[in-house]
Amino acid sequence: MNAPRIEPELFTWEFATDPYPAYSWLRDHSPVHRTTLPSGVEAWLVTRYTDAKLALADQRLSKNPAHHSEDAHGKSKTGIPGERSANLMTHLLNIDPPDHTRLRRLVSKAFTPRRVAEFAPRVEELTDQLIDQFARTGSADLIHEFAFPLPIYAICELLGVPREDQDDFRDWAGMMIRHQGGPRGGVARSVKKMRAYLAELIHRKREALPDTPDPGEDLISGLIRASDHGEHLTENEAAAMCFVLLFAGFETVINLIGNGTYALLRNPKQRAQLQKSIERDEQELLDTAIEELLRYDGPVELATWRYATEPLEIGGQPIASGDPVLVVLAAADRDPARFDEPDTLDLSRKDNQHLGYGHGIHYCIGAPLARLEARTALATLLRRLPDLQLAVDPGDLRWRGGLIMRGLRNLPVKFTAD
Repeated sequence: MNAPRIEPELFTWEFATDPYPAYSWLRDHSPVHRTTLPSGVEAWLVTRYTDAKLALADQRLSKNPAHHSEDAHGKSKTGIPGERSANLMTHLLNIDPPDHTRLRRLVSKAFTPRRVAEFAPRVEELTDQLIDQFARTGSADLIHEFAFPLPIYAICELLGVPREDQDDFRDWAGMMIRHQGGPRGGVARSVKKMRAYLAELIHRKREALPDTPDPGEDLISGLIRASDHGEHLTENEAAAMCFVLLFAGFETVINLIGNGTYALLRNPKQRAQLQKSIERDEQELLDTAIEELLRYDGPVELATWRYATEPLEIGGQPIASGDPVLVVLAAADRDPARFDEPDTLDLSRKDNQHLGYGHGIHYCIGAPLARLEARTALATLLRRLPDLQLAVDPGDLRWRGGLIMRGLRNLPVKFTAD
C-alpha cells in the first residue's frame, strides 16, 4: 500500500475508512508524531513496531490519568467516555503497580483459561441461536444481528447478569459504542445506569454468596470471593472492574468479528482456504487466521492512554513529563520492518507476534475469551452460510467514530436462505 506523498490529515471520515496509508506515512516520516486529537487534547502517536512494543512495557509511561499534564486540554477528555463522572476510574486500564498487580491477580483468579474453556459450549449455543434468527431470510446486518449481541450476552452470562436484565445491558452497551451517533450526553447516562446497576448487583450477590463456590460460579461472585493476602475488592473496585470487562469485552469482540468477516469477504481466496479447512474440522488454520485478523485490521486501533511520568525518549523523540502517549497498534502491526508483506492478508502467517491485544503487564486479560468467541463466530458463519457475500459496495460501508477502537457501523450481507 503506497503512503501519501504529503503529510496526511488524521481523524477524518476518509481516515477512519482506511487509516493504513496515513500510518505508513507516519512510520516513514514521523514515527513518534505530535498531533491534536479531535477532542483538542495534544498527544504523541507511536507508530513503529519496535517503539510501540517498548512503549507498551515502559514503566515510565503511567496508565494513571493523574499524571496527565495540567497544560493539556483537560483530563476529562481522556479515557473511556463517561467513566470519570460515574466514578468508575479504579480499574486495570487506569492504574499502575502495585494496585494494578493486586487487582489483576484478584481478577485472574476468577477469570481463568479453564473458566473460558468451560464456557465454550455456551458460546457455541449463543452463536447458533443468533444465526438461526436470520438464516432463513437470506440477508442480515452482521454487526447488529450477530457481532454485537453475541459478546454482550456472552459477557453478561460470564459475569452473572440475570437473563431478564441482559437486554438493558444491550441497550446501554449500544449507546456506548455509538459515540457521535447517539443523543448528546447519552454515553454518560448509559455508563451511570450501568454503574448503578452493577453496584446493586454486586451488593445482592455479596449478601447471598454461599460459603463455598458452586461449580461454574459466575465472574462477579468470583471477584467478590477472590482475595489476595486478606485484601478484598471493594464494591467500587468490583464495579469498576466489571465495567471495564464489559466495555473491553464486548466492543473488541464486535470489531474482531465484524472486521474479520469483512476482511475475509474482501479476500475470497483466503476465505475459501479457511472454509475448506473448517469443513475438514481442522483447527490449525482457524487459529492462525484469528491471529492474522487481529494483526491485519484489528479491533483496537490505538492502545489506551499512557502519560509520561518523567522526561523520556521514544524512538529518539523527546517526550515531556505529563505528555499523553498513544501507541498505534494498527500502525505497528503493519510495520514492514517487522512483518513480511504487512498489507497482505495471510491466514497461515506463522511469525505473527502482533500487538493486537497489547504487550506487557497491561496485556488484555480477556484475550482468551475474545479469541474463543471470534473462532466460534467465524467458523460457524462460514460453515452455516458458505456463500456469504457483501450486500453493498464496500464504499457504502461506514466505520464508527472514536479514538481507540476500530469497527464497522454495519455489515450488510446476503446468502442462500436455509
